[in-house]
Amino acid sequence: MQDNPNLSLTKLFILLSSLLTCHSVQSQTSPLRTTQASSSSCDFYHGSWIYDDSYPVYDSANCPFIDPEFDCQKYGRPDKLYLKYRWRPITCELPRFDGKDLLMRWRGKKMMFVGDSISYNQWQSLLCMLHAAVPGSKIYADKKDPLSTVTFQDYNVSVMYYRTPYLVDVITESIGHILKLDSISSGNIWLGADLLIFNTWHWWIHNGAASQGWDYIQYGDKILRDMDRLEAFAKGLTTWARWVDSSVDANTKRVFYQGISPTHYQGWDWGEPGVKDCGRQTQPVIGSTYLGGSLPEEGVVTNVLSTMSKPVHLLDITLLSQLRKDAHPSAYSGGHPGMDCSHWCIAGLPDTWNRLLYAALIS
Repeated sequence: MQDNPNLSLTKLFILLSSLLTCHSVQSQTSPLRTTQASSSSCDFYHGSWIYDDSYPVYDSANCPFIDPEFDCQKYGRPDKLYLKYRWRPITCELPRFDGKDLLMRWRGKKMMFVGDSISYNQWQSLLCMLHAAVPGSKIYADKKDPLSTVTFQDYNVSVMYYRTPYLVDVITESIGHILKLDSISSGNIWLGADLLIFNTWHWWIHNGAASQGWDYIQYGDKILRDMDRLEAFAKGLTTWARWVDSSVDANTKRVFYQGISPTHYQGWDWGEPGVKDCGRQTQPVIGSTYLGGSLPEEGVVTNVLSTMSKPVHLLDITLLSQLRKDAHPSAYSGGHPGMDCSHWCIAGLPDTWNRLLYAALIS
């Protein structure tokens, strides 16, 4: 596939924009800036995207783990500029991802992503990053529903994904499928992992029994046809938080919550009011500000996490992902007909989520 003849000019423009952004950021930054900072001295989650010609860190064509829905290059995406951006925090640099180091640190242990297809997105990205770091490693893969496992046998490290779109239960009774906001029955399986990365939100706004996967919603003794989805999300996430507090041994396990992954279906959010989706977007928002602002569901997450007694690290990916209107599969998804502005291409943005995960783990 040949690059667009105008790509060199585009690269020059992006490079100049990145340099101007970096100059502006540096002029506001403390002289104590370091190349690798601990989480206590660096805010990894506020910064900007800069052009970096050394990216991506792996070739998606060489990764055996990518499902069609995320494999944008394979399914015809004509541009590659979206692969060439690196996240740069304002006050420091993210540590370079070292997959072999991560496997060595977690030798003999299990990592598990728990959640919906956004968790699945990040799980496959991490598998690609680890595979690129140790390409000759023996690998055992067992993909099933709800639990899939890939084991890097030379390190005895298992990287797992447990599919549960709401974290709380959906059960089948005589009246139909019921979303139970105060029930979690899969927890004993999750407790088998040493590192847990949880996520939910994507499915809470689906409508219609076929799409949402349930017919009724229950909290306590009340069974309803529906309720305010943000309120339901808060109740379900509170049930998860109580489960973590009562069940997870913080001395032996690390727990993360993957923050809210945004969508890009309204161009006015990023300053293009006439645009209706992410199609044909090839560049991120320049700078550190997103016009659409914060999301109500972000507030639910931070409020719930603030009530917890056990330590949970928030991977606060929302703002940096909002800036990446260009990073979705859009029309180039092998698994989603139409326009997908909810999930993310691999290679792509989820690689940065995993860089943030790695930075938190080594801090």
